[in-house]
Amino acid sequence: MRQYSIYSRVCRTIFLCAGLLFYLHPGRAQAPVFSPVAPDAGLLTSLHNQYESQYKDESNRLPSTYKKDYQECYGERWKNIEQKFTQQEIYTAADAQAYLDRLVAEIVKNNPMLNGHPFHCYFSRSAIPNASYIGEGIILFNMGLFYRLADESEAVFILCHEISHCYLQHPEKSIGKYVTTINSDEVQAELRKIKGSEYQKRGRLESLVKGLTFGSRRHSRDHESEADSLAVILMQHTPFAPAGSLATLQLLDGIDKNDFNTEGALRQAFDSKEYPFKKKWVAREEGLLGGHAHLSEDQEQADSLKTHPDCSKRIVALRPLVGAGGRRFVMDSATFVRLQEQFRYEVIEYAYTSNHYTEGLFLALQLQKTRDGDAYLVSRTGKLLLGMYNAQKGHTLSKVVDLPAPYYPENYNLLLQWVQNLYLDDLAAINYYYLLRHHPAMDAYPAFKESFTESEKLMKQ
Repeated sequence: MRQYSIYSRVCRTIFLCAGLLFYLHPGRAQAPVFSPVAPDAGLLTSLHNQYESQYKDESNRLPSTYKKDYQECYGERWKNIEQKFTQQEIYTAADAQAYLDRLVAEIVKNNPMLNGHPFHCYFSRSAIPNASYIGEGIILFNMGLFYRLADESEAVFILCHEISHCYLQHPEKSIGKYVTTINSDEVQAELRKIKGSEYQKRGRLESLVKGLTFGSRRHSRDHESEADSLAVILMQHTPFAPAGSLATLQLLDGIDKNDFNTEGALRQAFDSKEYPFKKKWVAREEGLLGGHAHLSEDQEQADSLKTHPDCSKRIVALRPLVGAGGRRFVMDSATFVRLQEQFRYEVIEYAYTSNHYTEGLFLALQLQKTRDGDAYLVSRTGKLLLGMYNAQKGHTLSKVVDLPAPYYPENYNLLLQWVQNLYLDDLAAINYYYLLRHHPAMDAYPAFKESFTESEKLMKQ
């Protein structure tokens, strides 16, 4: 794994930021407040350039047959990779990267077969509970998954699974299968029929594309099972407990379920004597242009829409391969727990800085459920509401919030509907009275003071 030459510089930045880590809660001893780690723009640019050069070399070496189609597929994949760096999704904190490198190094050290297959693992600031091999030897471990794990053995299974995708070249094989299929005589003949038909061109084309996509999904599921099996083999050569693989799949099987009481959280946060919570704020509009329809009940389709489909089947297939022994923690349990705590906040910060305000607010409200009076969460909630206010005033709200949709969970849709139901004056007043409850107790925290001052100005306009 690559080592960063600028670790010390990032560490100094973290040390300087530590001066802001305070908040004196009334009646309590002084307690630290989370301070996000600023992305290292120089490092991200350097990595982007490195992988871009690698992508261009790879593109030039693609098969000559159907080369244009291959290059189009690899070009789309590169656009996705490129965004991870340009949108600063890659986490550049030195301590987190060093810990991840240690886990990966332990896997590689005990599996010589991985030597000569270069890959690089990074933490992603995404809250989505997932990990992925995205191409060009890059493996991303989302913070939203890492902080949900129980121990290092589960983290190592995730890494071994993605390393297996890379080692077995699953994405590249999927691209090859797609290019071959789309250029087959059967598909080309169907495309000519659609082009020559007088009616329902769009519907027939969509049906054809759906069939190709569904076939690709089934092929991808085969790859998942193959990656699971190899991951367990890789794990068994390490000191980590292979049983972590089954525990991880069990976790992933229900990871999309969320019983968070959104309405209760909104009422608790934003109901005040001066500006009482209104039931109409969470009323769902119905009719042709309102509401957010439900997806039809199709078990196979519902499972395919899950972040991690087929987990129960994968558990059954994997169980005979999993042996006993090994340890849940091998490297550093204290760092594991500390990073989990840090990542719960970092995903909120990333949602805020990347202008995904409703996602950030949803995450902040969930964390506040068990951390009432947390200065960072209060301050960021204020900033998120101010951001929505400014966007609504500038007629750009749709650029920073999600709209209610059937593919979102009901509790998230309720938050989205709440935002859509608020008038400009509502946003200003809700935010002001929310922050007022923590004034002046949190004024010593600069981020809170900034949010409160800006909110107070809006109320005086």
